[in-house]
Amino acid sequence: MPPERAFAATIHRGDRIFVGTACGKPQYLVNELVRYVEANPKAVSDTEVLHVWSLGLAPYLREEFQRNFRHSTFFISGMTRDAVNRGVADYTPIFLSQVPDLLYRGILPIDVALVQTSPPDRHGFMSLGISVDIVRAAVDRAKHVVCQVNAEMPRTHGNSFLHVKDVDFLIPHDEPLLEYEIEVPDEIAHQIGRYVARLVEDGATIQVGYGRIPNAILANLRGKKHLGVHTELLSDGIVELMKEGVIDNTEKPIIRNKTVAAFCMGKRSTYEFLSDNPAIEFRPVEYTNSPSTIAQIRKMTAINTSLEIDLTGQATAESLGKLFYSGIGGQADFMRGAILAPEGKSILVLESTAKDGEVSRIVPALSEGAGVTLTRGDVHYVVTEYGIAYLHGKNTRERAMELISVAHPKFRPWLLKEAKARNLIYQDQAYIPGEKGQYPEELETLRTTRKGLEILLRPVRIADEPLLKEFFHSLSDQSIYRRFISVRTDMPHERLQEFVVIDYTKETVILAVIEHEEQPIVIGVGQYGIDESTHTAEVALVVRDDHQNQGVGTELLSYLTYLAKRKGLLGFSAEVLVDNQAMLHLFEQGGFAIEKRRDAGVYELKMLFG
Repeated sequence: MPPERAFAATIHRGDRIFVGTACGKPQYLVNELVRYVEANPKAVSDTEVLHVWSLGLAPYLREEFQRNFRHSTFFISGMTRDAVNRGVADYTPIFLSQVPDLLYRGILPIDVALVQTSPPDRHGFMSLGISVDIVRAAVDRAKHVVCQVNAEMPRTHGNSFLHVKDVDFLIPHDEPLLEYEIEVPDEIAHQIGRYVARLVEDGATIQVGYGRIPNAILANLRGKKHLGVHTELLSDGIVELMKEGVIDNTEKPIIRNKTVAAFCMGKRSTYEFLSDNPAIEFRPVEYTNSPSTIAQIRKMTAINTSLEIDLTGQATAESLGKLFYSGIGGQADFMRGAILAPEGKSILVLESTAKDGEVSRIVPALSEGAGVTLTRGDVHYVVTEYGIAYLHGKNTRERAMELISVAHPKFRPWLLKEAKARNLIYQDQAYIPGEKGQYPEELETLRTTRKGLEILLRPVRIADEPLLKEFFHSLSDQSIYRRFISVRTDMPHERLQEFVVIDYTKETVILAVIEHEEQPIVIGVGQYGIDESTHTAEVALVVRDDHQNQGVGTELLSYLTYLAKRKGLLGFSAEVLVDNQAMLHLFEQGGFAIEKRRDAGVYELKMLFG
């Protein structure tokens, strides 16, 4: 049937027309609708065109059609952004999981749904293919359904089928589906991806968004095992991990053995992989994005991007100040569902800067007019190319320091100053700017002690003050005395700063850490400070009482020795109480040429490297 006959029979002035989502958009029908209006300008007026996400051409946005069409969207794409911000198109902020309810309850009645399907099978069922999301609700509730039947649309499984008897007009027209062009990840994106990969456990179920950084995250998950997928968007990267066997969905507690998504944006080869593939199910967003559904999935790991985050943990993914940029979408649905899930994680990722490094994405406060997409309670982890900040359960001071530590180094002094002005952090919080104070991530290393204990040895970070406070207060009075040769046992902020505010060119502090799921535990601290006059360093270390005699001190000393040798130092010096036989034995077993001098119950040691 010619499309104009379908339009003449179904579309009237003031109607609301729904158009299929993203790469599932029926391009032929959209273009034919515009031709119909050009030929019959008075037949269609004051008509609302409703989208979730508009890709490809949107001719009804052109100025000459403003009397005919008004564009309305639940998520702003690049092609609609200017129109929304000029006030000639509308944006409805809403959790994507809640959109179908608007349609089913008639709050947003749909007069005509223009969608795209696969050809009917022998039973008369067509598939909505790569776009089920809210399309399912639209075809269920629309007064009239007009389908572009396209042999290029894959026949996908799940809640995607539509029978020919439920369609008013079938219009066959084959054409290539829209493809979503992949942004090639750069090194910054890959660095973020490597950090995120540390947080994704084997057997976890993931949700990942779209764009350059999510692509890099997926590329860095190749070493994982038995991942599952429960997501809104299915991308090329997810399909590649399925092909490689990384994603097999074998440990998902619901819809086991199947990847679950609401829609797909990808390339032709991805669409071909989806066709009649029983390992993939497409479900509407009221299911995929429902926090109550997501909360049932053990180890649910939601990974989403942000435009800006403030020092208390509020983030926006939908606007840049007063400029509407994208939308709430499904981000809040998944992040909140993941928080509620057993062993779940919510991970927010963002590049530390924007506008070629001229603007920090970590800011003292969100820009005026910005929408708070994620509240302070919605985010467990924040990841930039400078590291991982853990916010869950942290007070505002700790959050600010965590976020400053992963901001771009050139913005950290400004963020510290602003945080002090807002009374978020200590007024005397010290900081060493530039490369001297930049965290040397390359010094992180995993070790196994002689007793089989797995530990992470890493440099101290400026945000580690709470961890070190807990560590020092876990030590017995005897351990404190032996380490500091002092009866003073308090550890106030001013004293802790001496351990966390480090000029890495002059001193080194290495923590021995056991990586627990929620909060790492420091079980040992080793440090040395360089004496430039002798080109040696004074060394000291201490291990938690409940982890002594397990080889932690040996690993710390061995690593400090390696780092000192790498700097070209000649040896160590140390002061050790005469009765601290364990520490004396540790140094004696370190392979040094040792000179000892006893003075008032203390050995002064000079230990030259071999």
